[in-house]
Amino acid sequence: MISNSLRRRRAAALATVVAGALALTACGSDSDSGTTKEKKDAKAAEKRTLKTVMGDVQVIAEPQRVVVLDTAELDSVMTLGVKPVGTTRTDSATGFPAHLPADQLKDVKLVGEMTTPNLEAIAALKPDLILTSKLRHGDKYAELKKIAPTVMTESTGLPWKENFLVHAEALNKQDEAKKTVADYTAHVAEVTKALGGKEKAAATEVNMVRFVEGADIRIYGKENYIGTVLADVGLGRPAVTDKAEDGFMLNVSPEKINMADADVIFHSTIGDPKKAKATEVLGGPVWKNLAAVKAGKVFSVQDELWIQGIGYSGADKILDELQAALTK
Repeated sequence: MISNSLRRRRAAALATVVAGALALTACGSDSDSGTTKEKKDAKAAEKRTLKTVMGDVQVIAEPQRVVVLDTAELDSVMTLGVKPVGTTRTDSATGFPAHLPADQLKDVKLVGEMTTPNLEAIAALKPDLILTSKLRHGDKYAELKKIAPTVMTESTGLPWKENFLVHAEALNKQDEAKKTVADYTAHVAEVTKALGGKEKAAATEVNMVRFVEGADIRIYGKENYIGTVLADVGLGRPAVTDKAEDGFMLNVSPEKINMADADVIFHSTIGDPKKAKATEVLGGPVWKNLAAVKAGKVFSVQDELWIQGIGYSGADKILDELQAALTK
């Protein structure tokens, strides 16, 4: 028979063993935790090779400090859930596109104008990735790549969907990109249905007019960002859009604004409305005699969204505005 004294000694010994095991487990967990973090950091720092219009570019697996130099790249990274550390200024009061959430952009540093980015300001942010296009900053590529791996697309605007996939690959966010594309496709289908279906949408001819300070008035053709969104919904475009240079746009004077007539007209202004001739044209007799104006089918829209947004977040908001305007 085991004495009470022996039982107490065995219990004490067992408690000591258990305590020691727990201590070892805790130490092991800390060690494992540290090892796991080291592995994650090492994986994040692994290099991937991306083929770009400027040649092969070595990019780390998970870029954390991203600088974007145009609105398309800014829309892409925000859509993919990546907050950049820096971007160039837009014409809005805050310097950021109004369609993107201001609260998520408040700590993002402005690094100059889109056409003249400040290279010193970019370098000061110590980026591990820079996103832009050859069209915008090809002449600065040699300087930019000295600061950080720089991934450029050929151009911007029309190929925005293809460019988005390039941005997603650079950020290692391909799965998120697939979901974004699928969600957009579903949204397009909803809007087309709300407009009465494909046939009714196709029978509605829509024009996009832009008033630009220091330039002629622009009637946008089909080969541009907004043109692709209108095409996705299946909306018709008037014959004048076929006269657009390279399919992009047609410049007209205030006297020839009647060329912009359509079933529906959307218009935006960049710069001072008076200097852009918007005030003159919108209050003039030629404009007032347009069929769309008489029918109450003319809508003023934000230039920084409809023309400069260039991305899936922007396109989603345009779809909402299209539906609201065309179902009135």
